[in-house]
Amino acid sequence: MFFDIIKLGDNMNLINDKWTRQDIEEFNNYLYSIRNEDKMVWSRNILQTNMNVLALKTKDVKDISKEISKGNYISFLDYMPWNYFENTSINGFLITNIKDFDIMKKYLDIYSNKADNWASCDLLSFDIKDNEDNYMKLLKEYIKSDKTFVRRIGIVILFKYVKDKTYLKDIFKILNSFYDETEYYVNMINAWLVCECFIKHRDETIEFLNKNKLNKFTINKAIQKCRDSFRVSKEDKEMLLKYKK
Repeated sequence: MFFDIIKLGDNMNLINDKWTRQDIEEFNNYLYSIRNEDKMVWSRNILQTNMNVLALKTKDVKDISKEISKGNYISFLDYMPWNYFENTSINGFLITNIKDFDIMKKYLDIYSNKADNWASCDLLSFDIKDNEDNYMKLLKEYIKSDKTFVRRIGIVILFKYVKDKTYLKDIFKILNSFYDETEYYVNMINAWLVCECFIKHRDETIEFLNKNKLNKFTINKAIQKCRDSFRVSKEDKEMLLKYKK
């Protein structure tokens, strides 16, 4: 096992054979040492999180995650540090790197129940290939949660099914199930999902809109997002107005 700090500007070696609690503490100190104090308050307000925010660039956080993933990153996740939004983001990037679905779910269940902001959900990028049934079962479990951001993560996973037309029936059924949703961050991502469906599968989505059960906020936001998109024609932007509530 090693954890040698290499002074390359503000960098350190993060490829580790096995992480210990002391390593995690040193890692948190490292993250704090490269914070951007000028943007910490602003970033926290944007994220609307209760976590402390170091205002690191997303690219830098991803680069750190990539370095950790070259070593025994599962032992890092065994401690899953939550001191800052940034190391929470690193947890998320590493979790979606796990190929074994059951192991991934073990850590995602912990992560999703601690997530308290939209960004911690939206940074997750799942590879559902060859695991479509497992991920569909997982997202259906998550959208029934009483926790706002667990439900949002469920919809984040659902985005991965939009390309495949065979899943549209499932997607529309799930969207309709949120007719009485009251949480802003769930309604908003549902609106994004409707917009993405319209862009990818216009005719099928129009058919869905003709008999949808979406709440007023979701349908109106979805129409707004379609009208703001350069991927939607001028004619369709006008046509969509008739679905406003």
